[in-house]
Amino acid sequence: MSPRSHPLLPFAAALMGVGFLSAMDAFMKEAALLIGAYTATVMRAFIGAGLIAPLWLARRPAMPTRAVWKLHLVRGVVSAFMALTFFYAITKLPLAEAIALSFIAPLIALYLASALLGETISRAAIGASVLGFAGTLVIVGGRIGQGEFDRDAMLGTAMLFVSALLYSYNFIVIRRQAQVAGPLEIATFHSGIGGVVLLTLAPVLWETPRAEALVPLMVAGALTVAGSLSIAWAYARAEASALVPTEYSGFVWAAIFGWAFFREPVTWPTLAGTALIVTGCWLAARAPRAAAAATA
Repeated sequence: MSPRSHPLLPFAAALMGVGFLSAMDAFMKEAALLIGAYTATVMRAFIGAGLIAPLWLARRPAMPTRAVWKLHLVRGVVSAFMALTFFYAITKLPLAEAIALSFIAPLIALYLASALLGETISRAAIGASVLGFAGTLVIVGGRIGQGEFDRDAMLGTAMLFVSALLYSYNFIVIRRQAQVAGPLEIATFHSGIGGVVLLTLAPVLWETPRAEALVPLMVAGALTVAGSLSIAWAYARAEASALVPTEYSGFVWAAIFGWAFFREPVTWPTLAGTALIVTGCWLAARAPRAAAAATA
């Protein structure tokens, strides 16, 4: 078996992509607290497009077909509002809790992958996802038990559920995109179309950017590109149902970045939930390896 065809490579790439995007969340929270979630989200999209588009164009690519354009447009629109609602939510909630709540999206996506893509959901993938989701319940239950669900927390939670619904469908579009377009093309259109869609709301929501927000926005744009490329590469080489559980590893990164950037505490329920989530990811990692061994 060649290194490029190793069954764990897509899983590793997806994990790496989640790490990049989790770091991006921290920089975006910093920027959103300075200039508002809307302005920060629009600027991140155009910065990301500006970084990745030259790399794509340098390869002298053929322009997408009409069918591929449709996929790019659908994901661009869905991702635009998914990102806006999520970045607004993390200005109201700690990063770790926000990521924990968003884990309802991979759970929904497992079954969307079955319904829309015809993929078979393995017992290992289901078990890993349920275990990871149980971890989020432990974390959220700990926060509610401490009586910290004020108006901002409730608003942030509501926006996260909206974002999660959009994110679950986004998984399916990523899988379809990855079959017909390369990672550079996907990342270019993802950022560019998302920025253009959100720009239509500028007359109502735009805030004048502050200079101190530019550095975190530039870093967030670069991390967005890195994460998008990694995830697109992974989803082109493995089924969505096998890769979805890697999203749960984002909580570990969120807990680390939340403390490092904003001194957000990590509680015992957070640690207990993290243990369940990491266990779920470990089970998901074993599934492709076991399947490959059975095939051999």
